[in-house]
Amino acid sequence: MPLGILEDTKLEHVPGTSPLNELGRQDAETLEGIDTGLLKHDPTGQIVLVPQPSDSPNDPYNWPRWKKELFTATFVYGCGCVGAVGPLLTSAIVPLAQDFGVPLQRFTLGLQGSTIVAIAAGSLLLNTLAVKIGKRPIYIATSLGLMASCFWAAETKSFASLAAARAVQGFCMAPLEALVPATIADVWFVHERGYRNALFNLGVLGGINLASPIAGSIIQYGSYRICLHAMGGAFALQTILTILFMPETAYHRTGSLDIDTSNKVAMMGEMKEKTDAQAEHNERAQQGSTPSETELPKSFVRELLPYDGYWDKVSFWRTLILPFGMLASPMVVWGTLLFTTCISWLVLISITLSQIFSAPPYSFSVAAVGAANVSSFVATLIATAVAGPLVDGVAKYMSKRNKGIFEPEFRLPVMVSLLLFTATGFFAWGQSLHSEDPWPVPIIVCMGMINLGVQLGTTSLVVYVIDCHHAQSSEAFAIMNFVKNMFAFGLTFYCNDWIAVQGVRDCFFVIGGITVAVSLTTIPMYIYGKRARSFTFRNRVVSRITG
Repeated sequence: MPLGILEDTKLEHVPGTSPLNELGRQDAETLEGIDTGLLKHDPTGQIVLVPQPSDSPNDPYNWPRWKKELFTATFVYGCGCVGAVGPLLTSAIVPLAQDFGVPLQRFTLGLQGSTIVAIAAGSLLLNTLAVKIGKRPIYIATSLGLMASCFWAAETKSFASLAAARAVQGFCMAPLEALVPATIADVWFVHERGYRNALFNLGVLGGINLASPIAGSIIQYGSYRICLHAMGGAFALQTILTILFMPETAYHRTGSLDIDTSNKVAMMGEMKEKTDAQAEHNERAQQGSTPSETELPKSFVRELLPYDGYWDKVSFWRTLILPFGMLASPMVVWGTLLFTTCISWLVLISITLSQIFSAPPYSFSVAAVGAANVSSFVATLIATAVAGPLVDGVAKYMSKRNKGIFEPEFRLPVMVSLLLFTATGFFAWGQSLHSEDPWPVPIIVCMGMINLGVQLGTTSLVVYVIDCHHAQSSEAFAIMNFVKNMFAFGLTFYCNDWIAVQGVRDCFFVIGGITVAVSLTTIPMYIYGKRARSFTFRNRVVSRITG
């Protein structure tokens, strides 16, 4: 029993379990039958690279470090823009609804609901296209769509046109929510993903929290149209950065040893092939030619092309329904439950913030309502600084304690942050607003706790699902985003009325209780996770459903 995780008795090697380091190893055959002489390591020579890269210079795993970091910085900026455009106008929902002559609940549905449901649809359709033709064309096309839709929304004259523009925005926002975790898995190794996923969450949550303070002041002293024009300019810059620094990451990898997604039988067969390939490599080296030398690195100009030529033979329609098949995986079902509740409650807070603080006893102005999100942004920054080292560090530490063997479940101890911070924060938020405490209590203390826990928890959750379903990570996050956004879309129908009828304390006490309940499911997931991975692999539950 590795550190409380129940062992599986059906497979010798459960997909997802892999050697991560060899510190203190005395023999070369103890890593579950793997000849460590065939494994590639990080520059320190102490951490096994999972997944194992190929020998090609065009394999994204083999990109130079500076290229990977520029790639990461670009999508973090893009995620920040996407995070910002969603709640851009939420601090002024009440006065904007009056300006357009639309009831508050209907205005919320048109402004936010249309965006959210379009994200859900885009998560499925654009993921399918990305699997078929690669991710780069999708990122570029949707960046252009976001730029155009921002300018459209800025110049709209009617509520119907505004809602339509927001729907287009939502559709184009989907890739930078659903595809990024899979893109991170295309470029970074297992021991490096925690920090990069924390940066991804920082981009999205930071954009959500930082947009409102800035937009609130602009709307109060200028116009909401100025905000949308500015976002159009931000997406123009994002399009340029995407073209320059986000090459295609979809790659048909051959000649690499599979040590994390196959069972032992397949893995040992691949080791024999790898040994034969190594012998051929040595023979060619003696003749002055190696496979890596025959495949030249793509030039920078070549990588600027919008379409790299990537093509997957998988059926478009099968790929479209595959995300729904991922719900047959216990790991994805659990991840969807946690991801949906974590993020959707933040959406509910952003939608109702103007309703709560525009009314007595706080009577905030539009700018003040927007500024309320500053504490959330600061909490997200703090959590980002901690999340990456914590999620990756805990996994490395537990792997070392587990004789160098990594289990995806080693990501889950960090999920305790949802109980300690997020659930507690919701209870405190509801009580402090009901008691009409001074604004620093709900805004600084409570919102800070909520966002701190969400950032830590979702980072751990995202990396765990990737580690369990590396090959299907795009499909896994497509369905997770679809379910999350459909749930959030449902919230837009009743969230404002829910608070108005039942009161803010009862509303957020319910939310806090739900958060506690779903967070506690992490315990059985940790204990039985390895057996769940084995069950999913042995019974081919995903492929059976999708045909």
